[in-house]
Amino acid sequence: MGSLTTNIVLAVAVVAALVGGGSCGPPKVPPGPNITTNYNAPWLPARATWYGQPYGSGPTDNGGACGIKNVNLPPYNGMISCGNVPIFKDGRGCGSCYEVKCEQPAACSKQPVTVFITDMNYEPISAYHFDFSGKAFGAMACPGKETELRKAGIIDMQFRRVRCKYPGGQKVTFHVEKGSNPNYLAVLVKFVADDGDVIQMDLQEAGLPAWRPMKLSWGAIWRMDTATPLKAPFSIRVTTESGKSLIAKDVIPVNWMPDAIYVSNVQFY
Repeated sequence: MGSLTTNIVLAVAVVAALVGGGSCGPPKVPPGPNITTNYNAPWLPARATWYGQPYGSGPTDNGGACGIKNVNLPPYNGMISCGNVPIFKDGRGCGSCYEVKCEQPAACSKQPVTVFITDMNYEPISAYHFDFSGKAFGAMACPGKETELRKAGIIDMQFRRVRCKYPGGQKVTFHVEKGSNPNYLAVLVKFVADDGDVIQMDLQEAGLPAWRPMKLSWGAIWRMDTATPLKAPFSIRVTTESGKSLIAKDVIPVNWMPDAIYVSNVQFY
């Protein structure tokens, strides 16, 4: 009877361990506090992984959860990364910039490179987790050691937020999303310098003084739903995380079309 009792106790203990995650690999790490626009912050620890092709730009469609396309082309040039919760911020971290570096393994150059946040990854492996494009991950390596570093898989790294810089002449750009119409306007914003990210967009219709707040749809896409048709041209006010704002006057013209790009004449500098 004592042997049977012992076996039952052991069985209960095994089931409890399984339910509690005792046999399910490394413990899940909760996300850290949101990263802010404190550009004087010290280097912080994180973990790094990579996805996609070894020399590629992450997603096979060169896009990501921010809705930004062609991240393989300038000005991103494939130097992009997913961010976990406190970095991606449900889309409000899209476009933000970080210096990243690694010291171990030996293939690491220990020199910082800059990446743009254009995608998300919620794997709970670290309080801060960067899932780089293959190109960006390899950029942290010593010259000629990119393949060796990528073979390391998950590595420890350091990061800090920096102001986003774009080539001279690059202006804030808007893409009117497919499916937009006079009663539903969805606009993606990209190429925002300085803070890089956008926490609010407001729209002003033609001939009206009032600014109307747009809602964050997903990623870097903001939308407005209205019962009455919107009247173009539209001006857009962009506000970044540190509270800075600019106005792209009449940036979306009278004859606007869905799936069209409109480049403003303004930038944060």
